[in-house]
Amino acid sequence: MDDRRMLLPLALAVLMLVATSSGLSAAAPKHRATPKPGTLSAREARRVNARLTRRLRAVTWRWQAVMGRHRSRLGAPLDTRMALRFWRRKARLVRRLAAHPPPSWRDSGDPYWGGLQMDRGFMRTYAPRMLLRRGWANRWTPLEQMWVAEHAHRGRGYGPWPNTARYCGLG
Repeated sequence: MDDRRMLLPLALAVLMLVATSSGLSAAAPKHRATPKPGTLSAREARRVNARLTRRLRAVTWRWQAVMGRHRSRLGAPLDTRMALRFWRRKARLVRRLAAHPPPSWRDSGDPYWGGLQMDRGFMRTYAPRMLLRRGWANRWTPLEQMWVAEHAHRGRGYGPWPNTARYCGLG
């Protein structure tokens, strides 16, 4: 009789164990081979817009060409996060370098000043306000010097820079 009393609680314990384990497995989400419609798989979620990465790469390469540097290369596909991070970092770096050109823009030797070698008459003609406000071209920012040169180029072409025009095959 003692064995029968022990058998009943043991059977109930086994039955409860089986019931709870089957209940847990029924409550647990089942692994699906295909994602639900409208959701992205883990791999697709890591993809980025390749057009944005392509644009950053183009900006980077354009500034590298302007500065005379070699093009940066990356072997990863353009639609990955790694590529996006790489090209964002490179674009930021070349923009910073382009904004701060080498110190040759500060040339103060008479009779030509600045990185574009402007003489007194050139500065008086194309940048009289800048000349009064900031002094000779060696004290102007590189961007200011380039805009003054652009203004002169629209009016006179490459006349103020005959050697540059000849070296570039323009005159």
